[in-house]
Amino acid sequence: MDRRKAKAFGERMEATLNAGALALMTSIGHRTGLFDSMAGMKPSTSHEIADTSGLDERYVREWLGAMVAGDVVEYKPDGRTYRLPDEHAASLTRDAAPGNAAVYLQYIPLLGSVEDQIVECFKSGGGVPYAAFPRFQDVMAEDSGQTVIPALLDHILELVPGLTDSLKQGIDVLDVGCGSGRALNIMAMEYPASRFTGFDLSDEATSAGRRQAKANGVTNLVFEARDVTKLGTPKQYDLITAFDAIHDQAEPASVLGGIADALRDDGVFLMQDIAASSELHENLDNPAGTFLYAISVMHCMTVSLASGGAGLGTMWGEEMARSMLADAGMSRVEVSLLRHDSQNAYYIARK
Repeated sequence: MDRRKAKAFGERMEATLNAGALALMTSIGHRTGLFDSMAGMKPSTSHEIADTSGLDERYVREWLGAMVAGDVVEYKPDGRTYRLPDEHAASLTRDAAPGNAAVYLQYIPLLGSVEDQIVECFKSGGGVPYAAFPRFQDVMAEDSGQTVIPALLDHILELVPGLTDSLKQGIDVLDVGCGSGRALNIMAMEYPASRFTGFDLSDEATSAGRRQAKANGVTNLVFEARDVTKLGTPKQYDLITAFDAIHDQAEPASVLGGIADALRDDGVFLMQDIAASSELHENLDNPAGTFLYAISVMHCMTVSLASGGAGLGTMWGEEMARSMLADAGMSRVEVSLLRHDSQNAYYIARK
């Protein structure tokens, strides 16, 4: 045995333990608004930070201990004051979007909440149903708020030549797996001549989208909670979108086939999905590779298997995506990357 290698690996595991704990504490800092409160504050005591945040001082003080030990927050023993450096706030506050890393760190405790059920799946097979992830829609909405929403009008839609002009003139648009419909609400407001529809299995998500549409005063947008494996809408749409929604479907081949059928002959399918290869060895230099395979085990793969589905997983990859799109009848496929979103690829597919 190489003892130096063993020692180095042991130190790496210790660092991983600390990093995992820091991820959990960072998620709490985001959810409680502590990072937002501390941004721009002068060095302050735990009581001052708690008062500003409207939180319990004892919990805030212990949380600050973790943040100081993790080199996130600076500490001055003389006055027992804490400060969040501007350089760190630039990656941790809501004002830092789309670069707010704390949004993504929420996935760590979220996925950890189903660990016992996942362990049982390792023993007996099957999966953990979507309903076991009560906060997933909220976190995904924040995630989308950083990758899709800020870039939707100026970058994502512009990937399809002539699409924005068509939207201005008026076309029929469907978003498959629309979640709470943030993207649809933006498009419906921006392009009042077009007609928008959102399908999602979650009644809670579509209800949220409907409420937002009402608040926005848009009348060209409808939401429906339905199984997207059975669209049953032949040649009805000019544009169909799916943002990070295909790989965790129970029957992704059926969904893609339904999308192809639902497109008009000159229609376009715009799909955002994980930028990865279908081959493990091609993903080893992906800086988020470990996380992406982990989220596959803990969510994307398991929710599909829970429904007796294919269990494609997060890392199904471009090769498989192209093959499945072709099998569905969409043989003309282009793949683009956007500078703001290193984690995702954008597929433009036509019949």
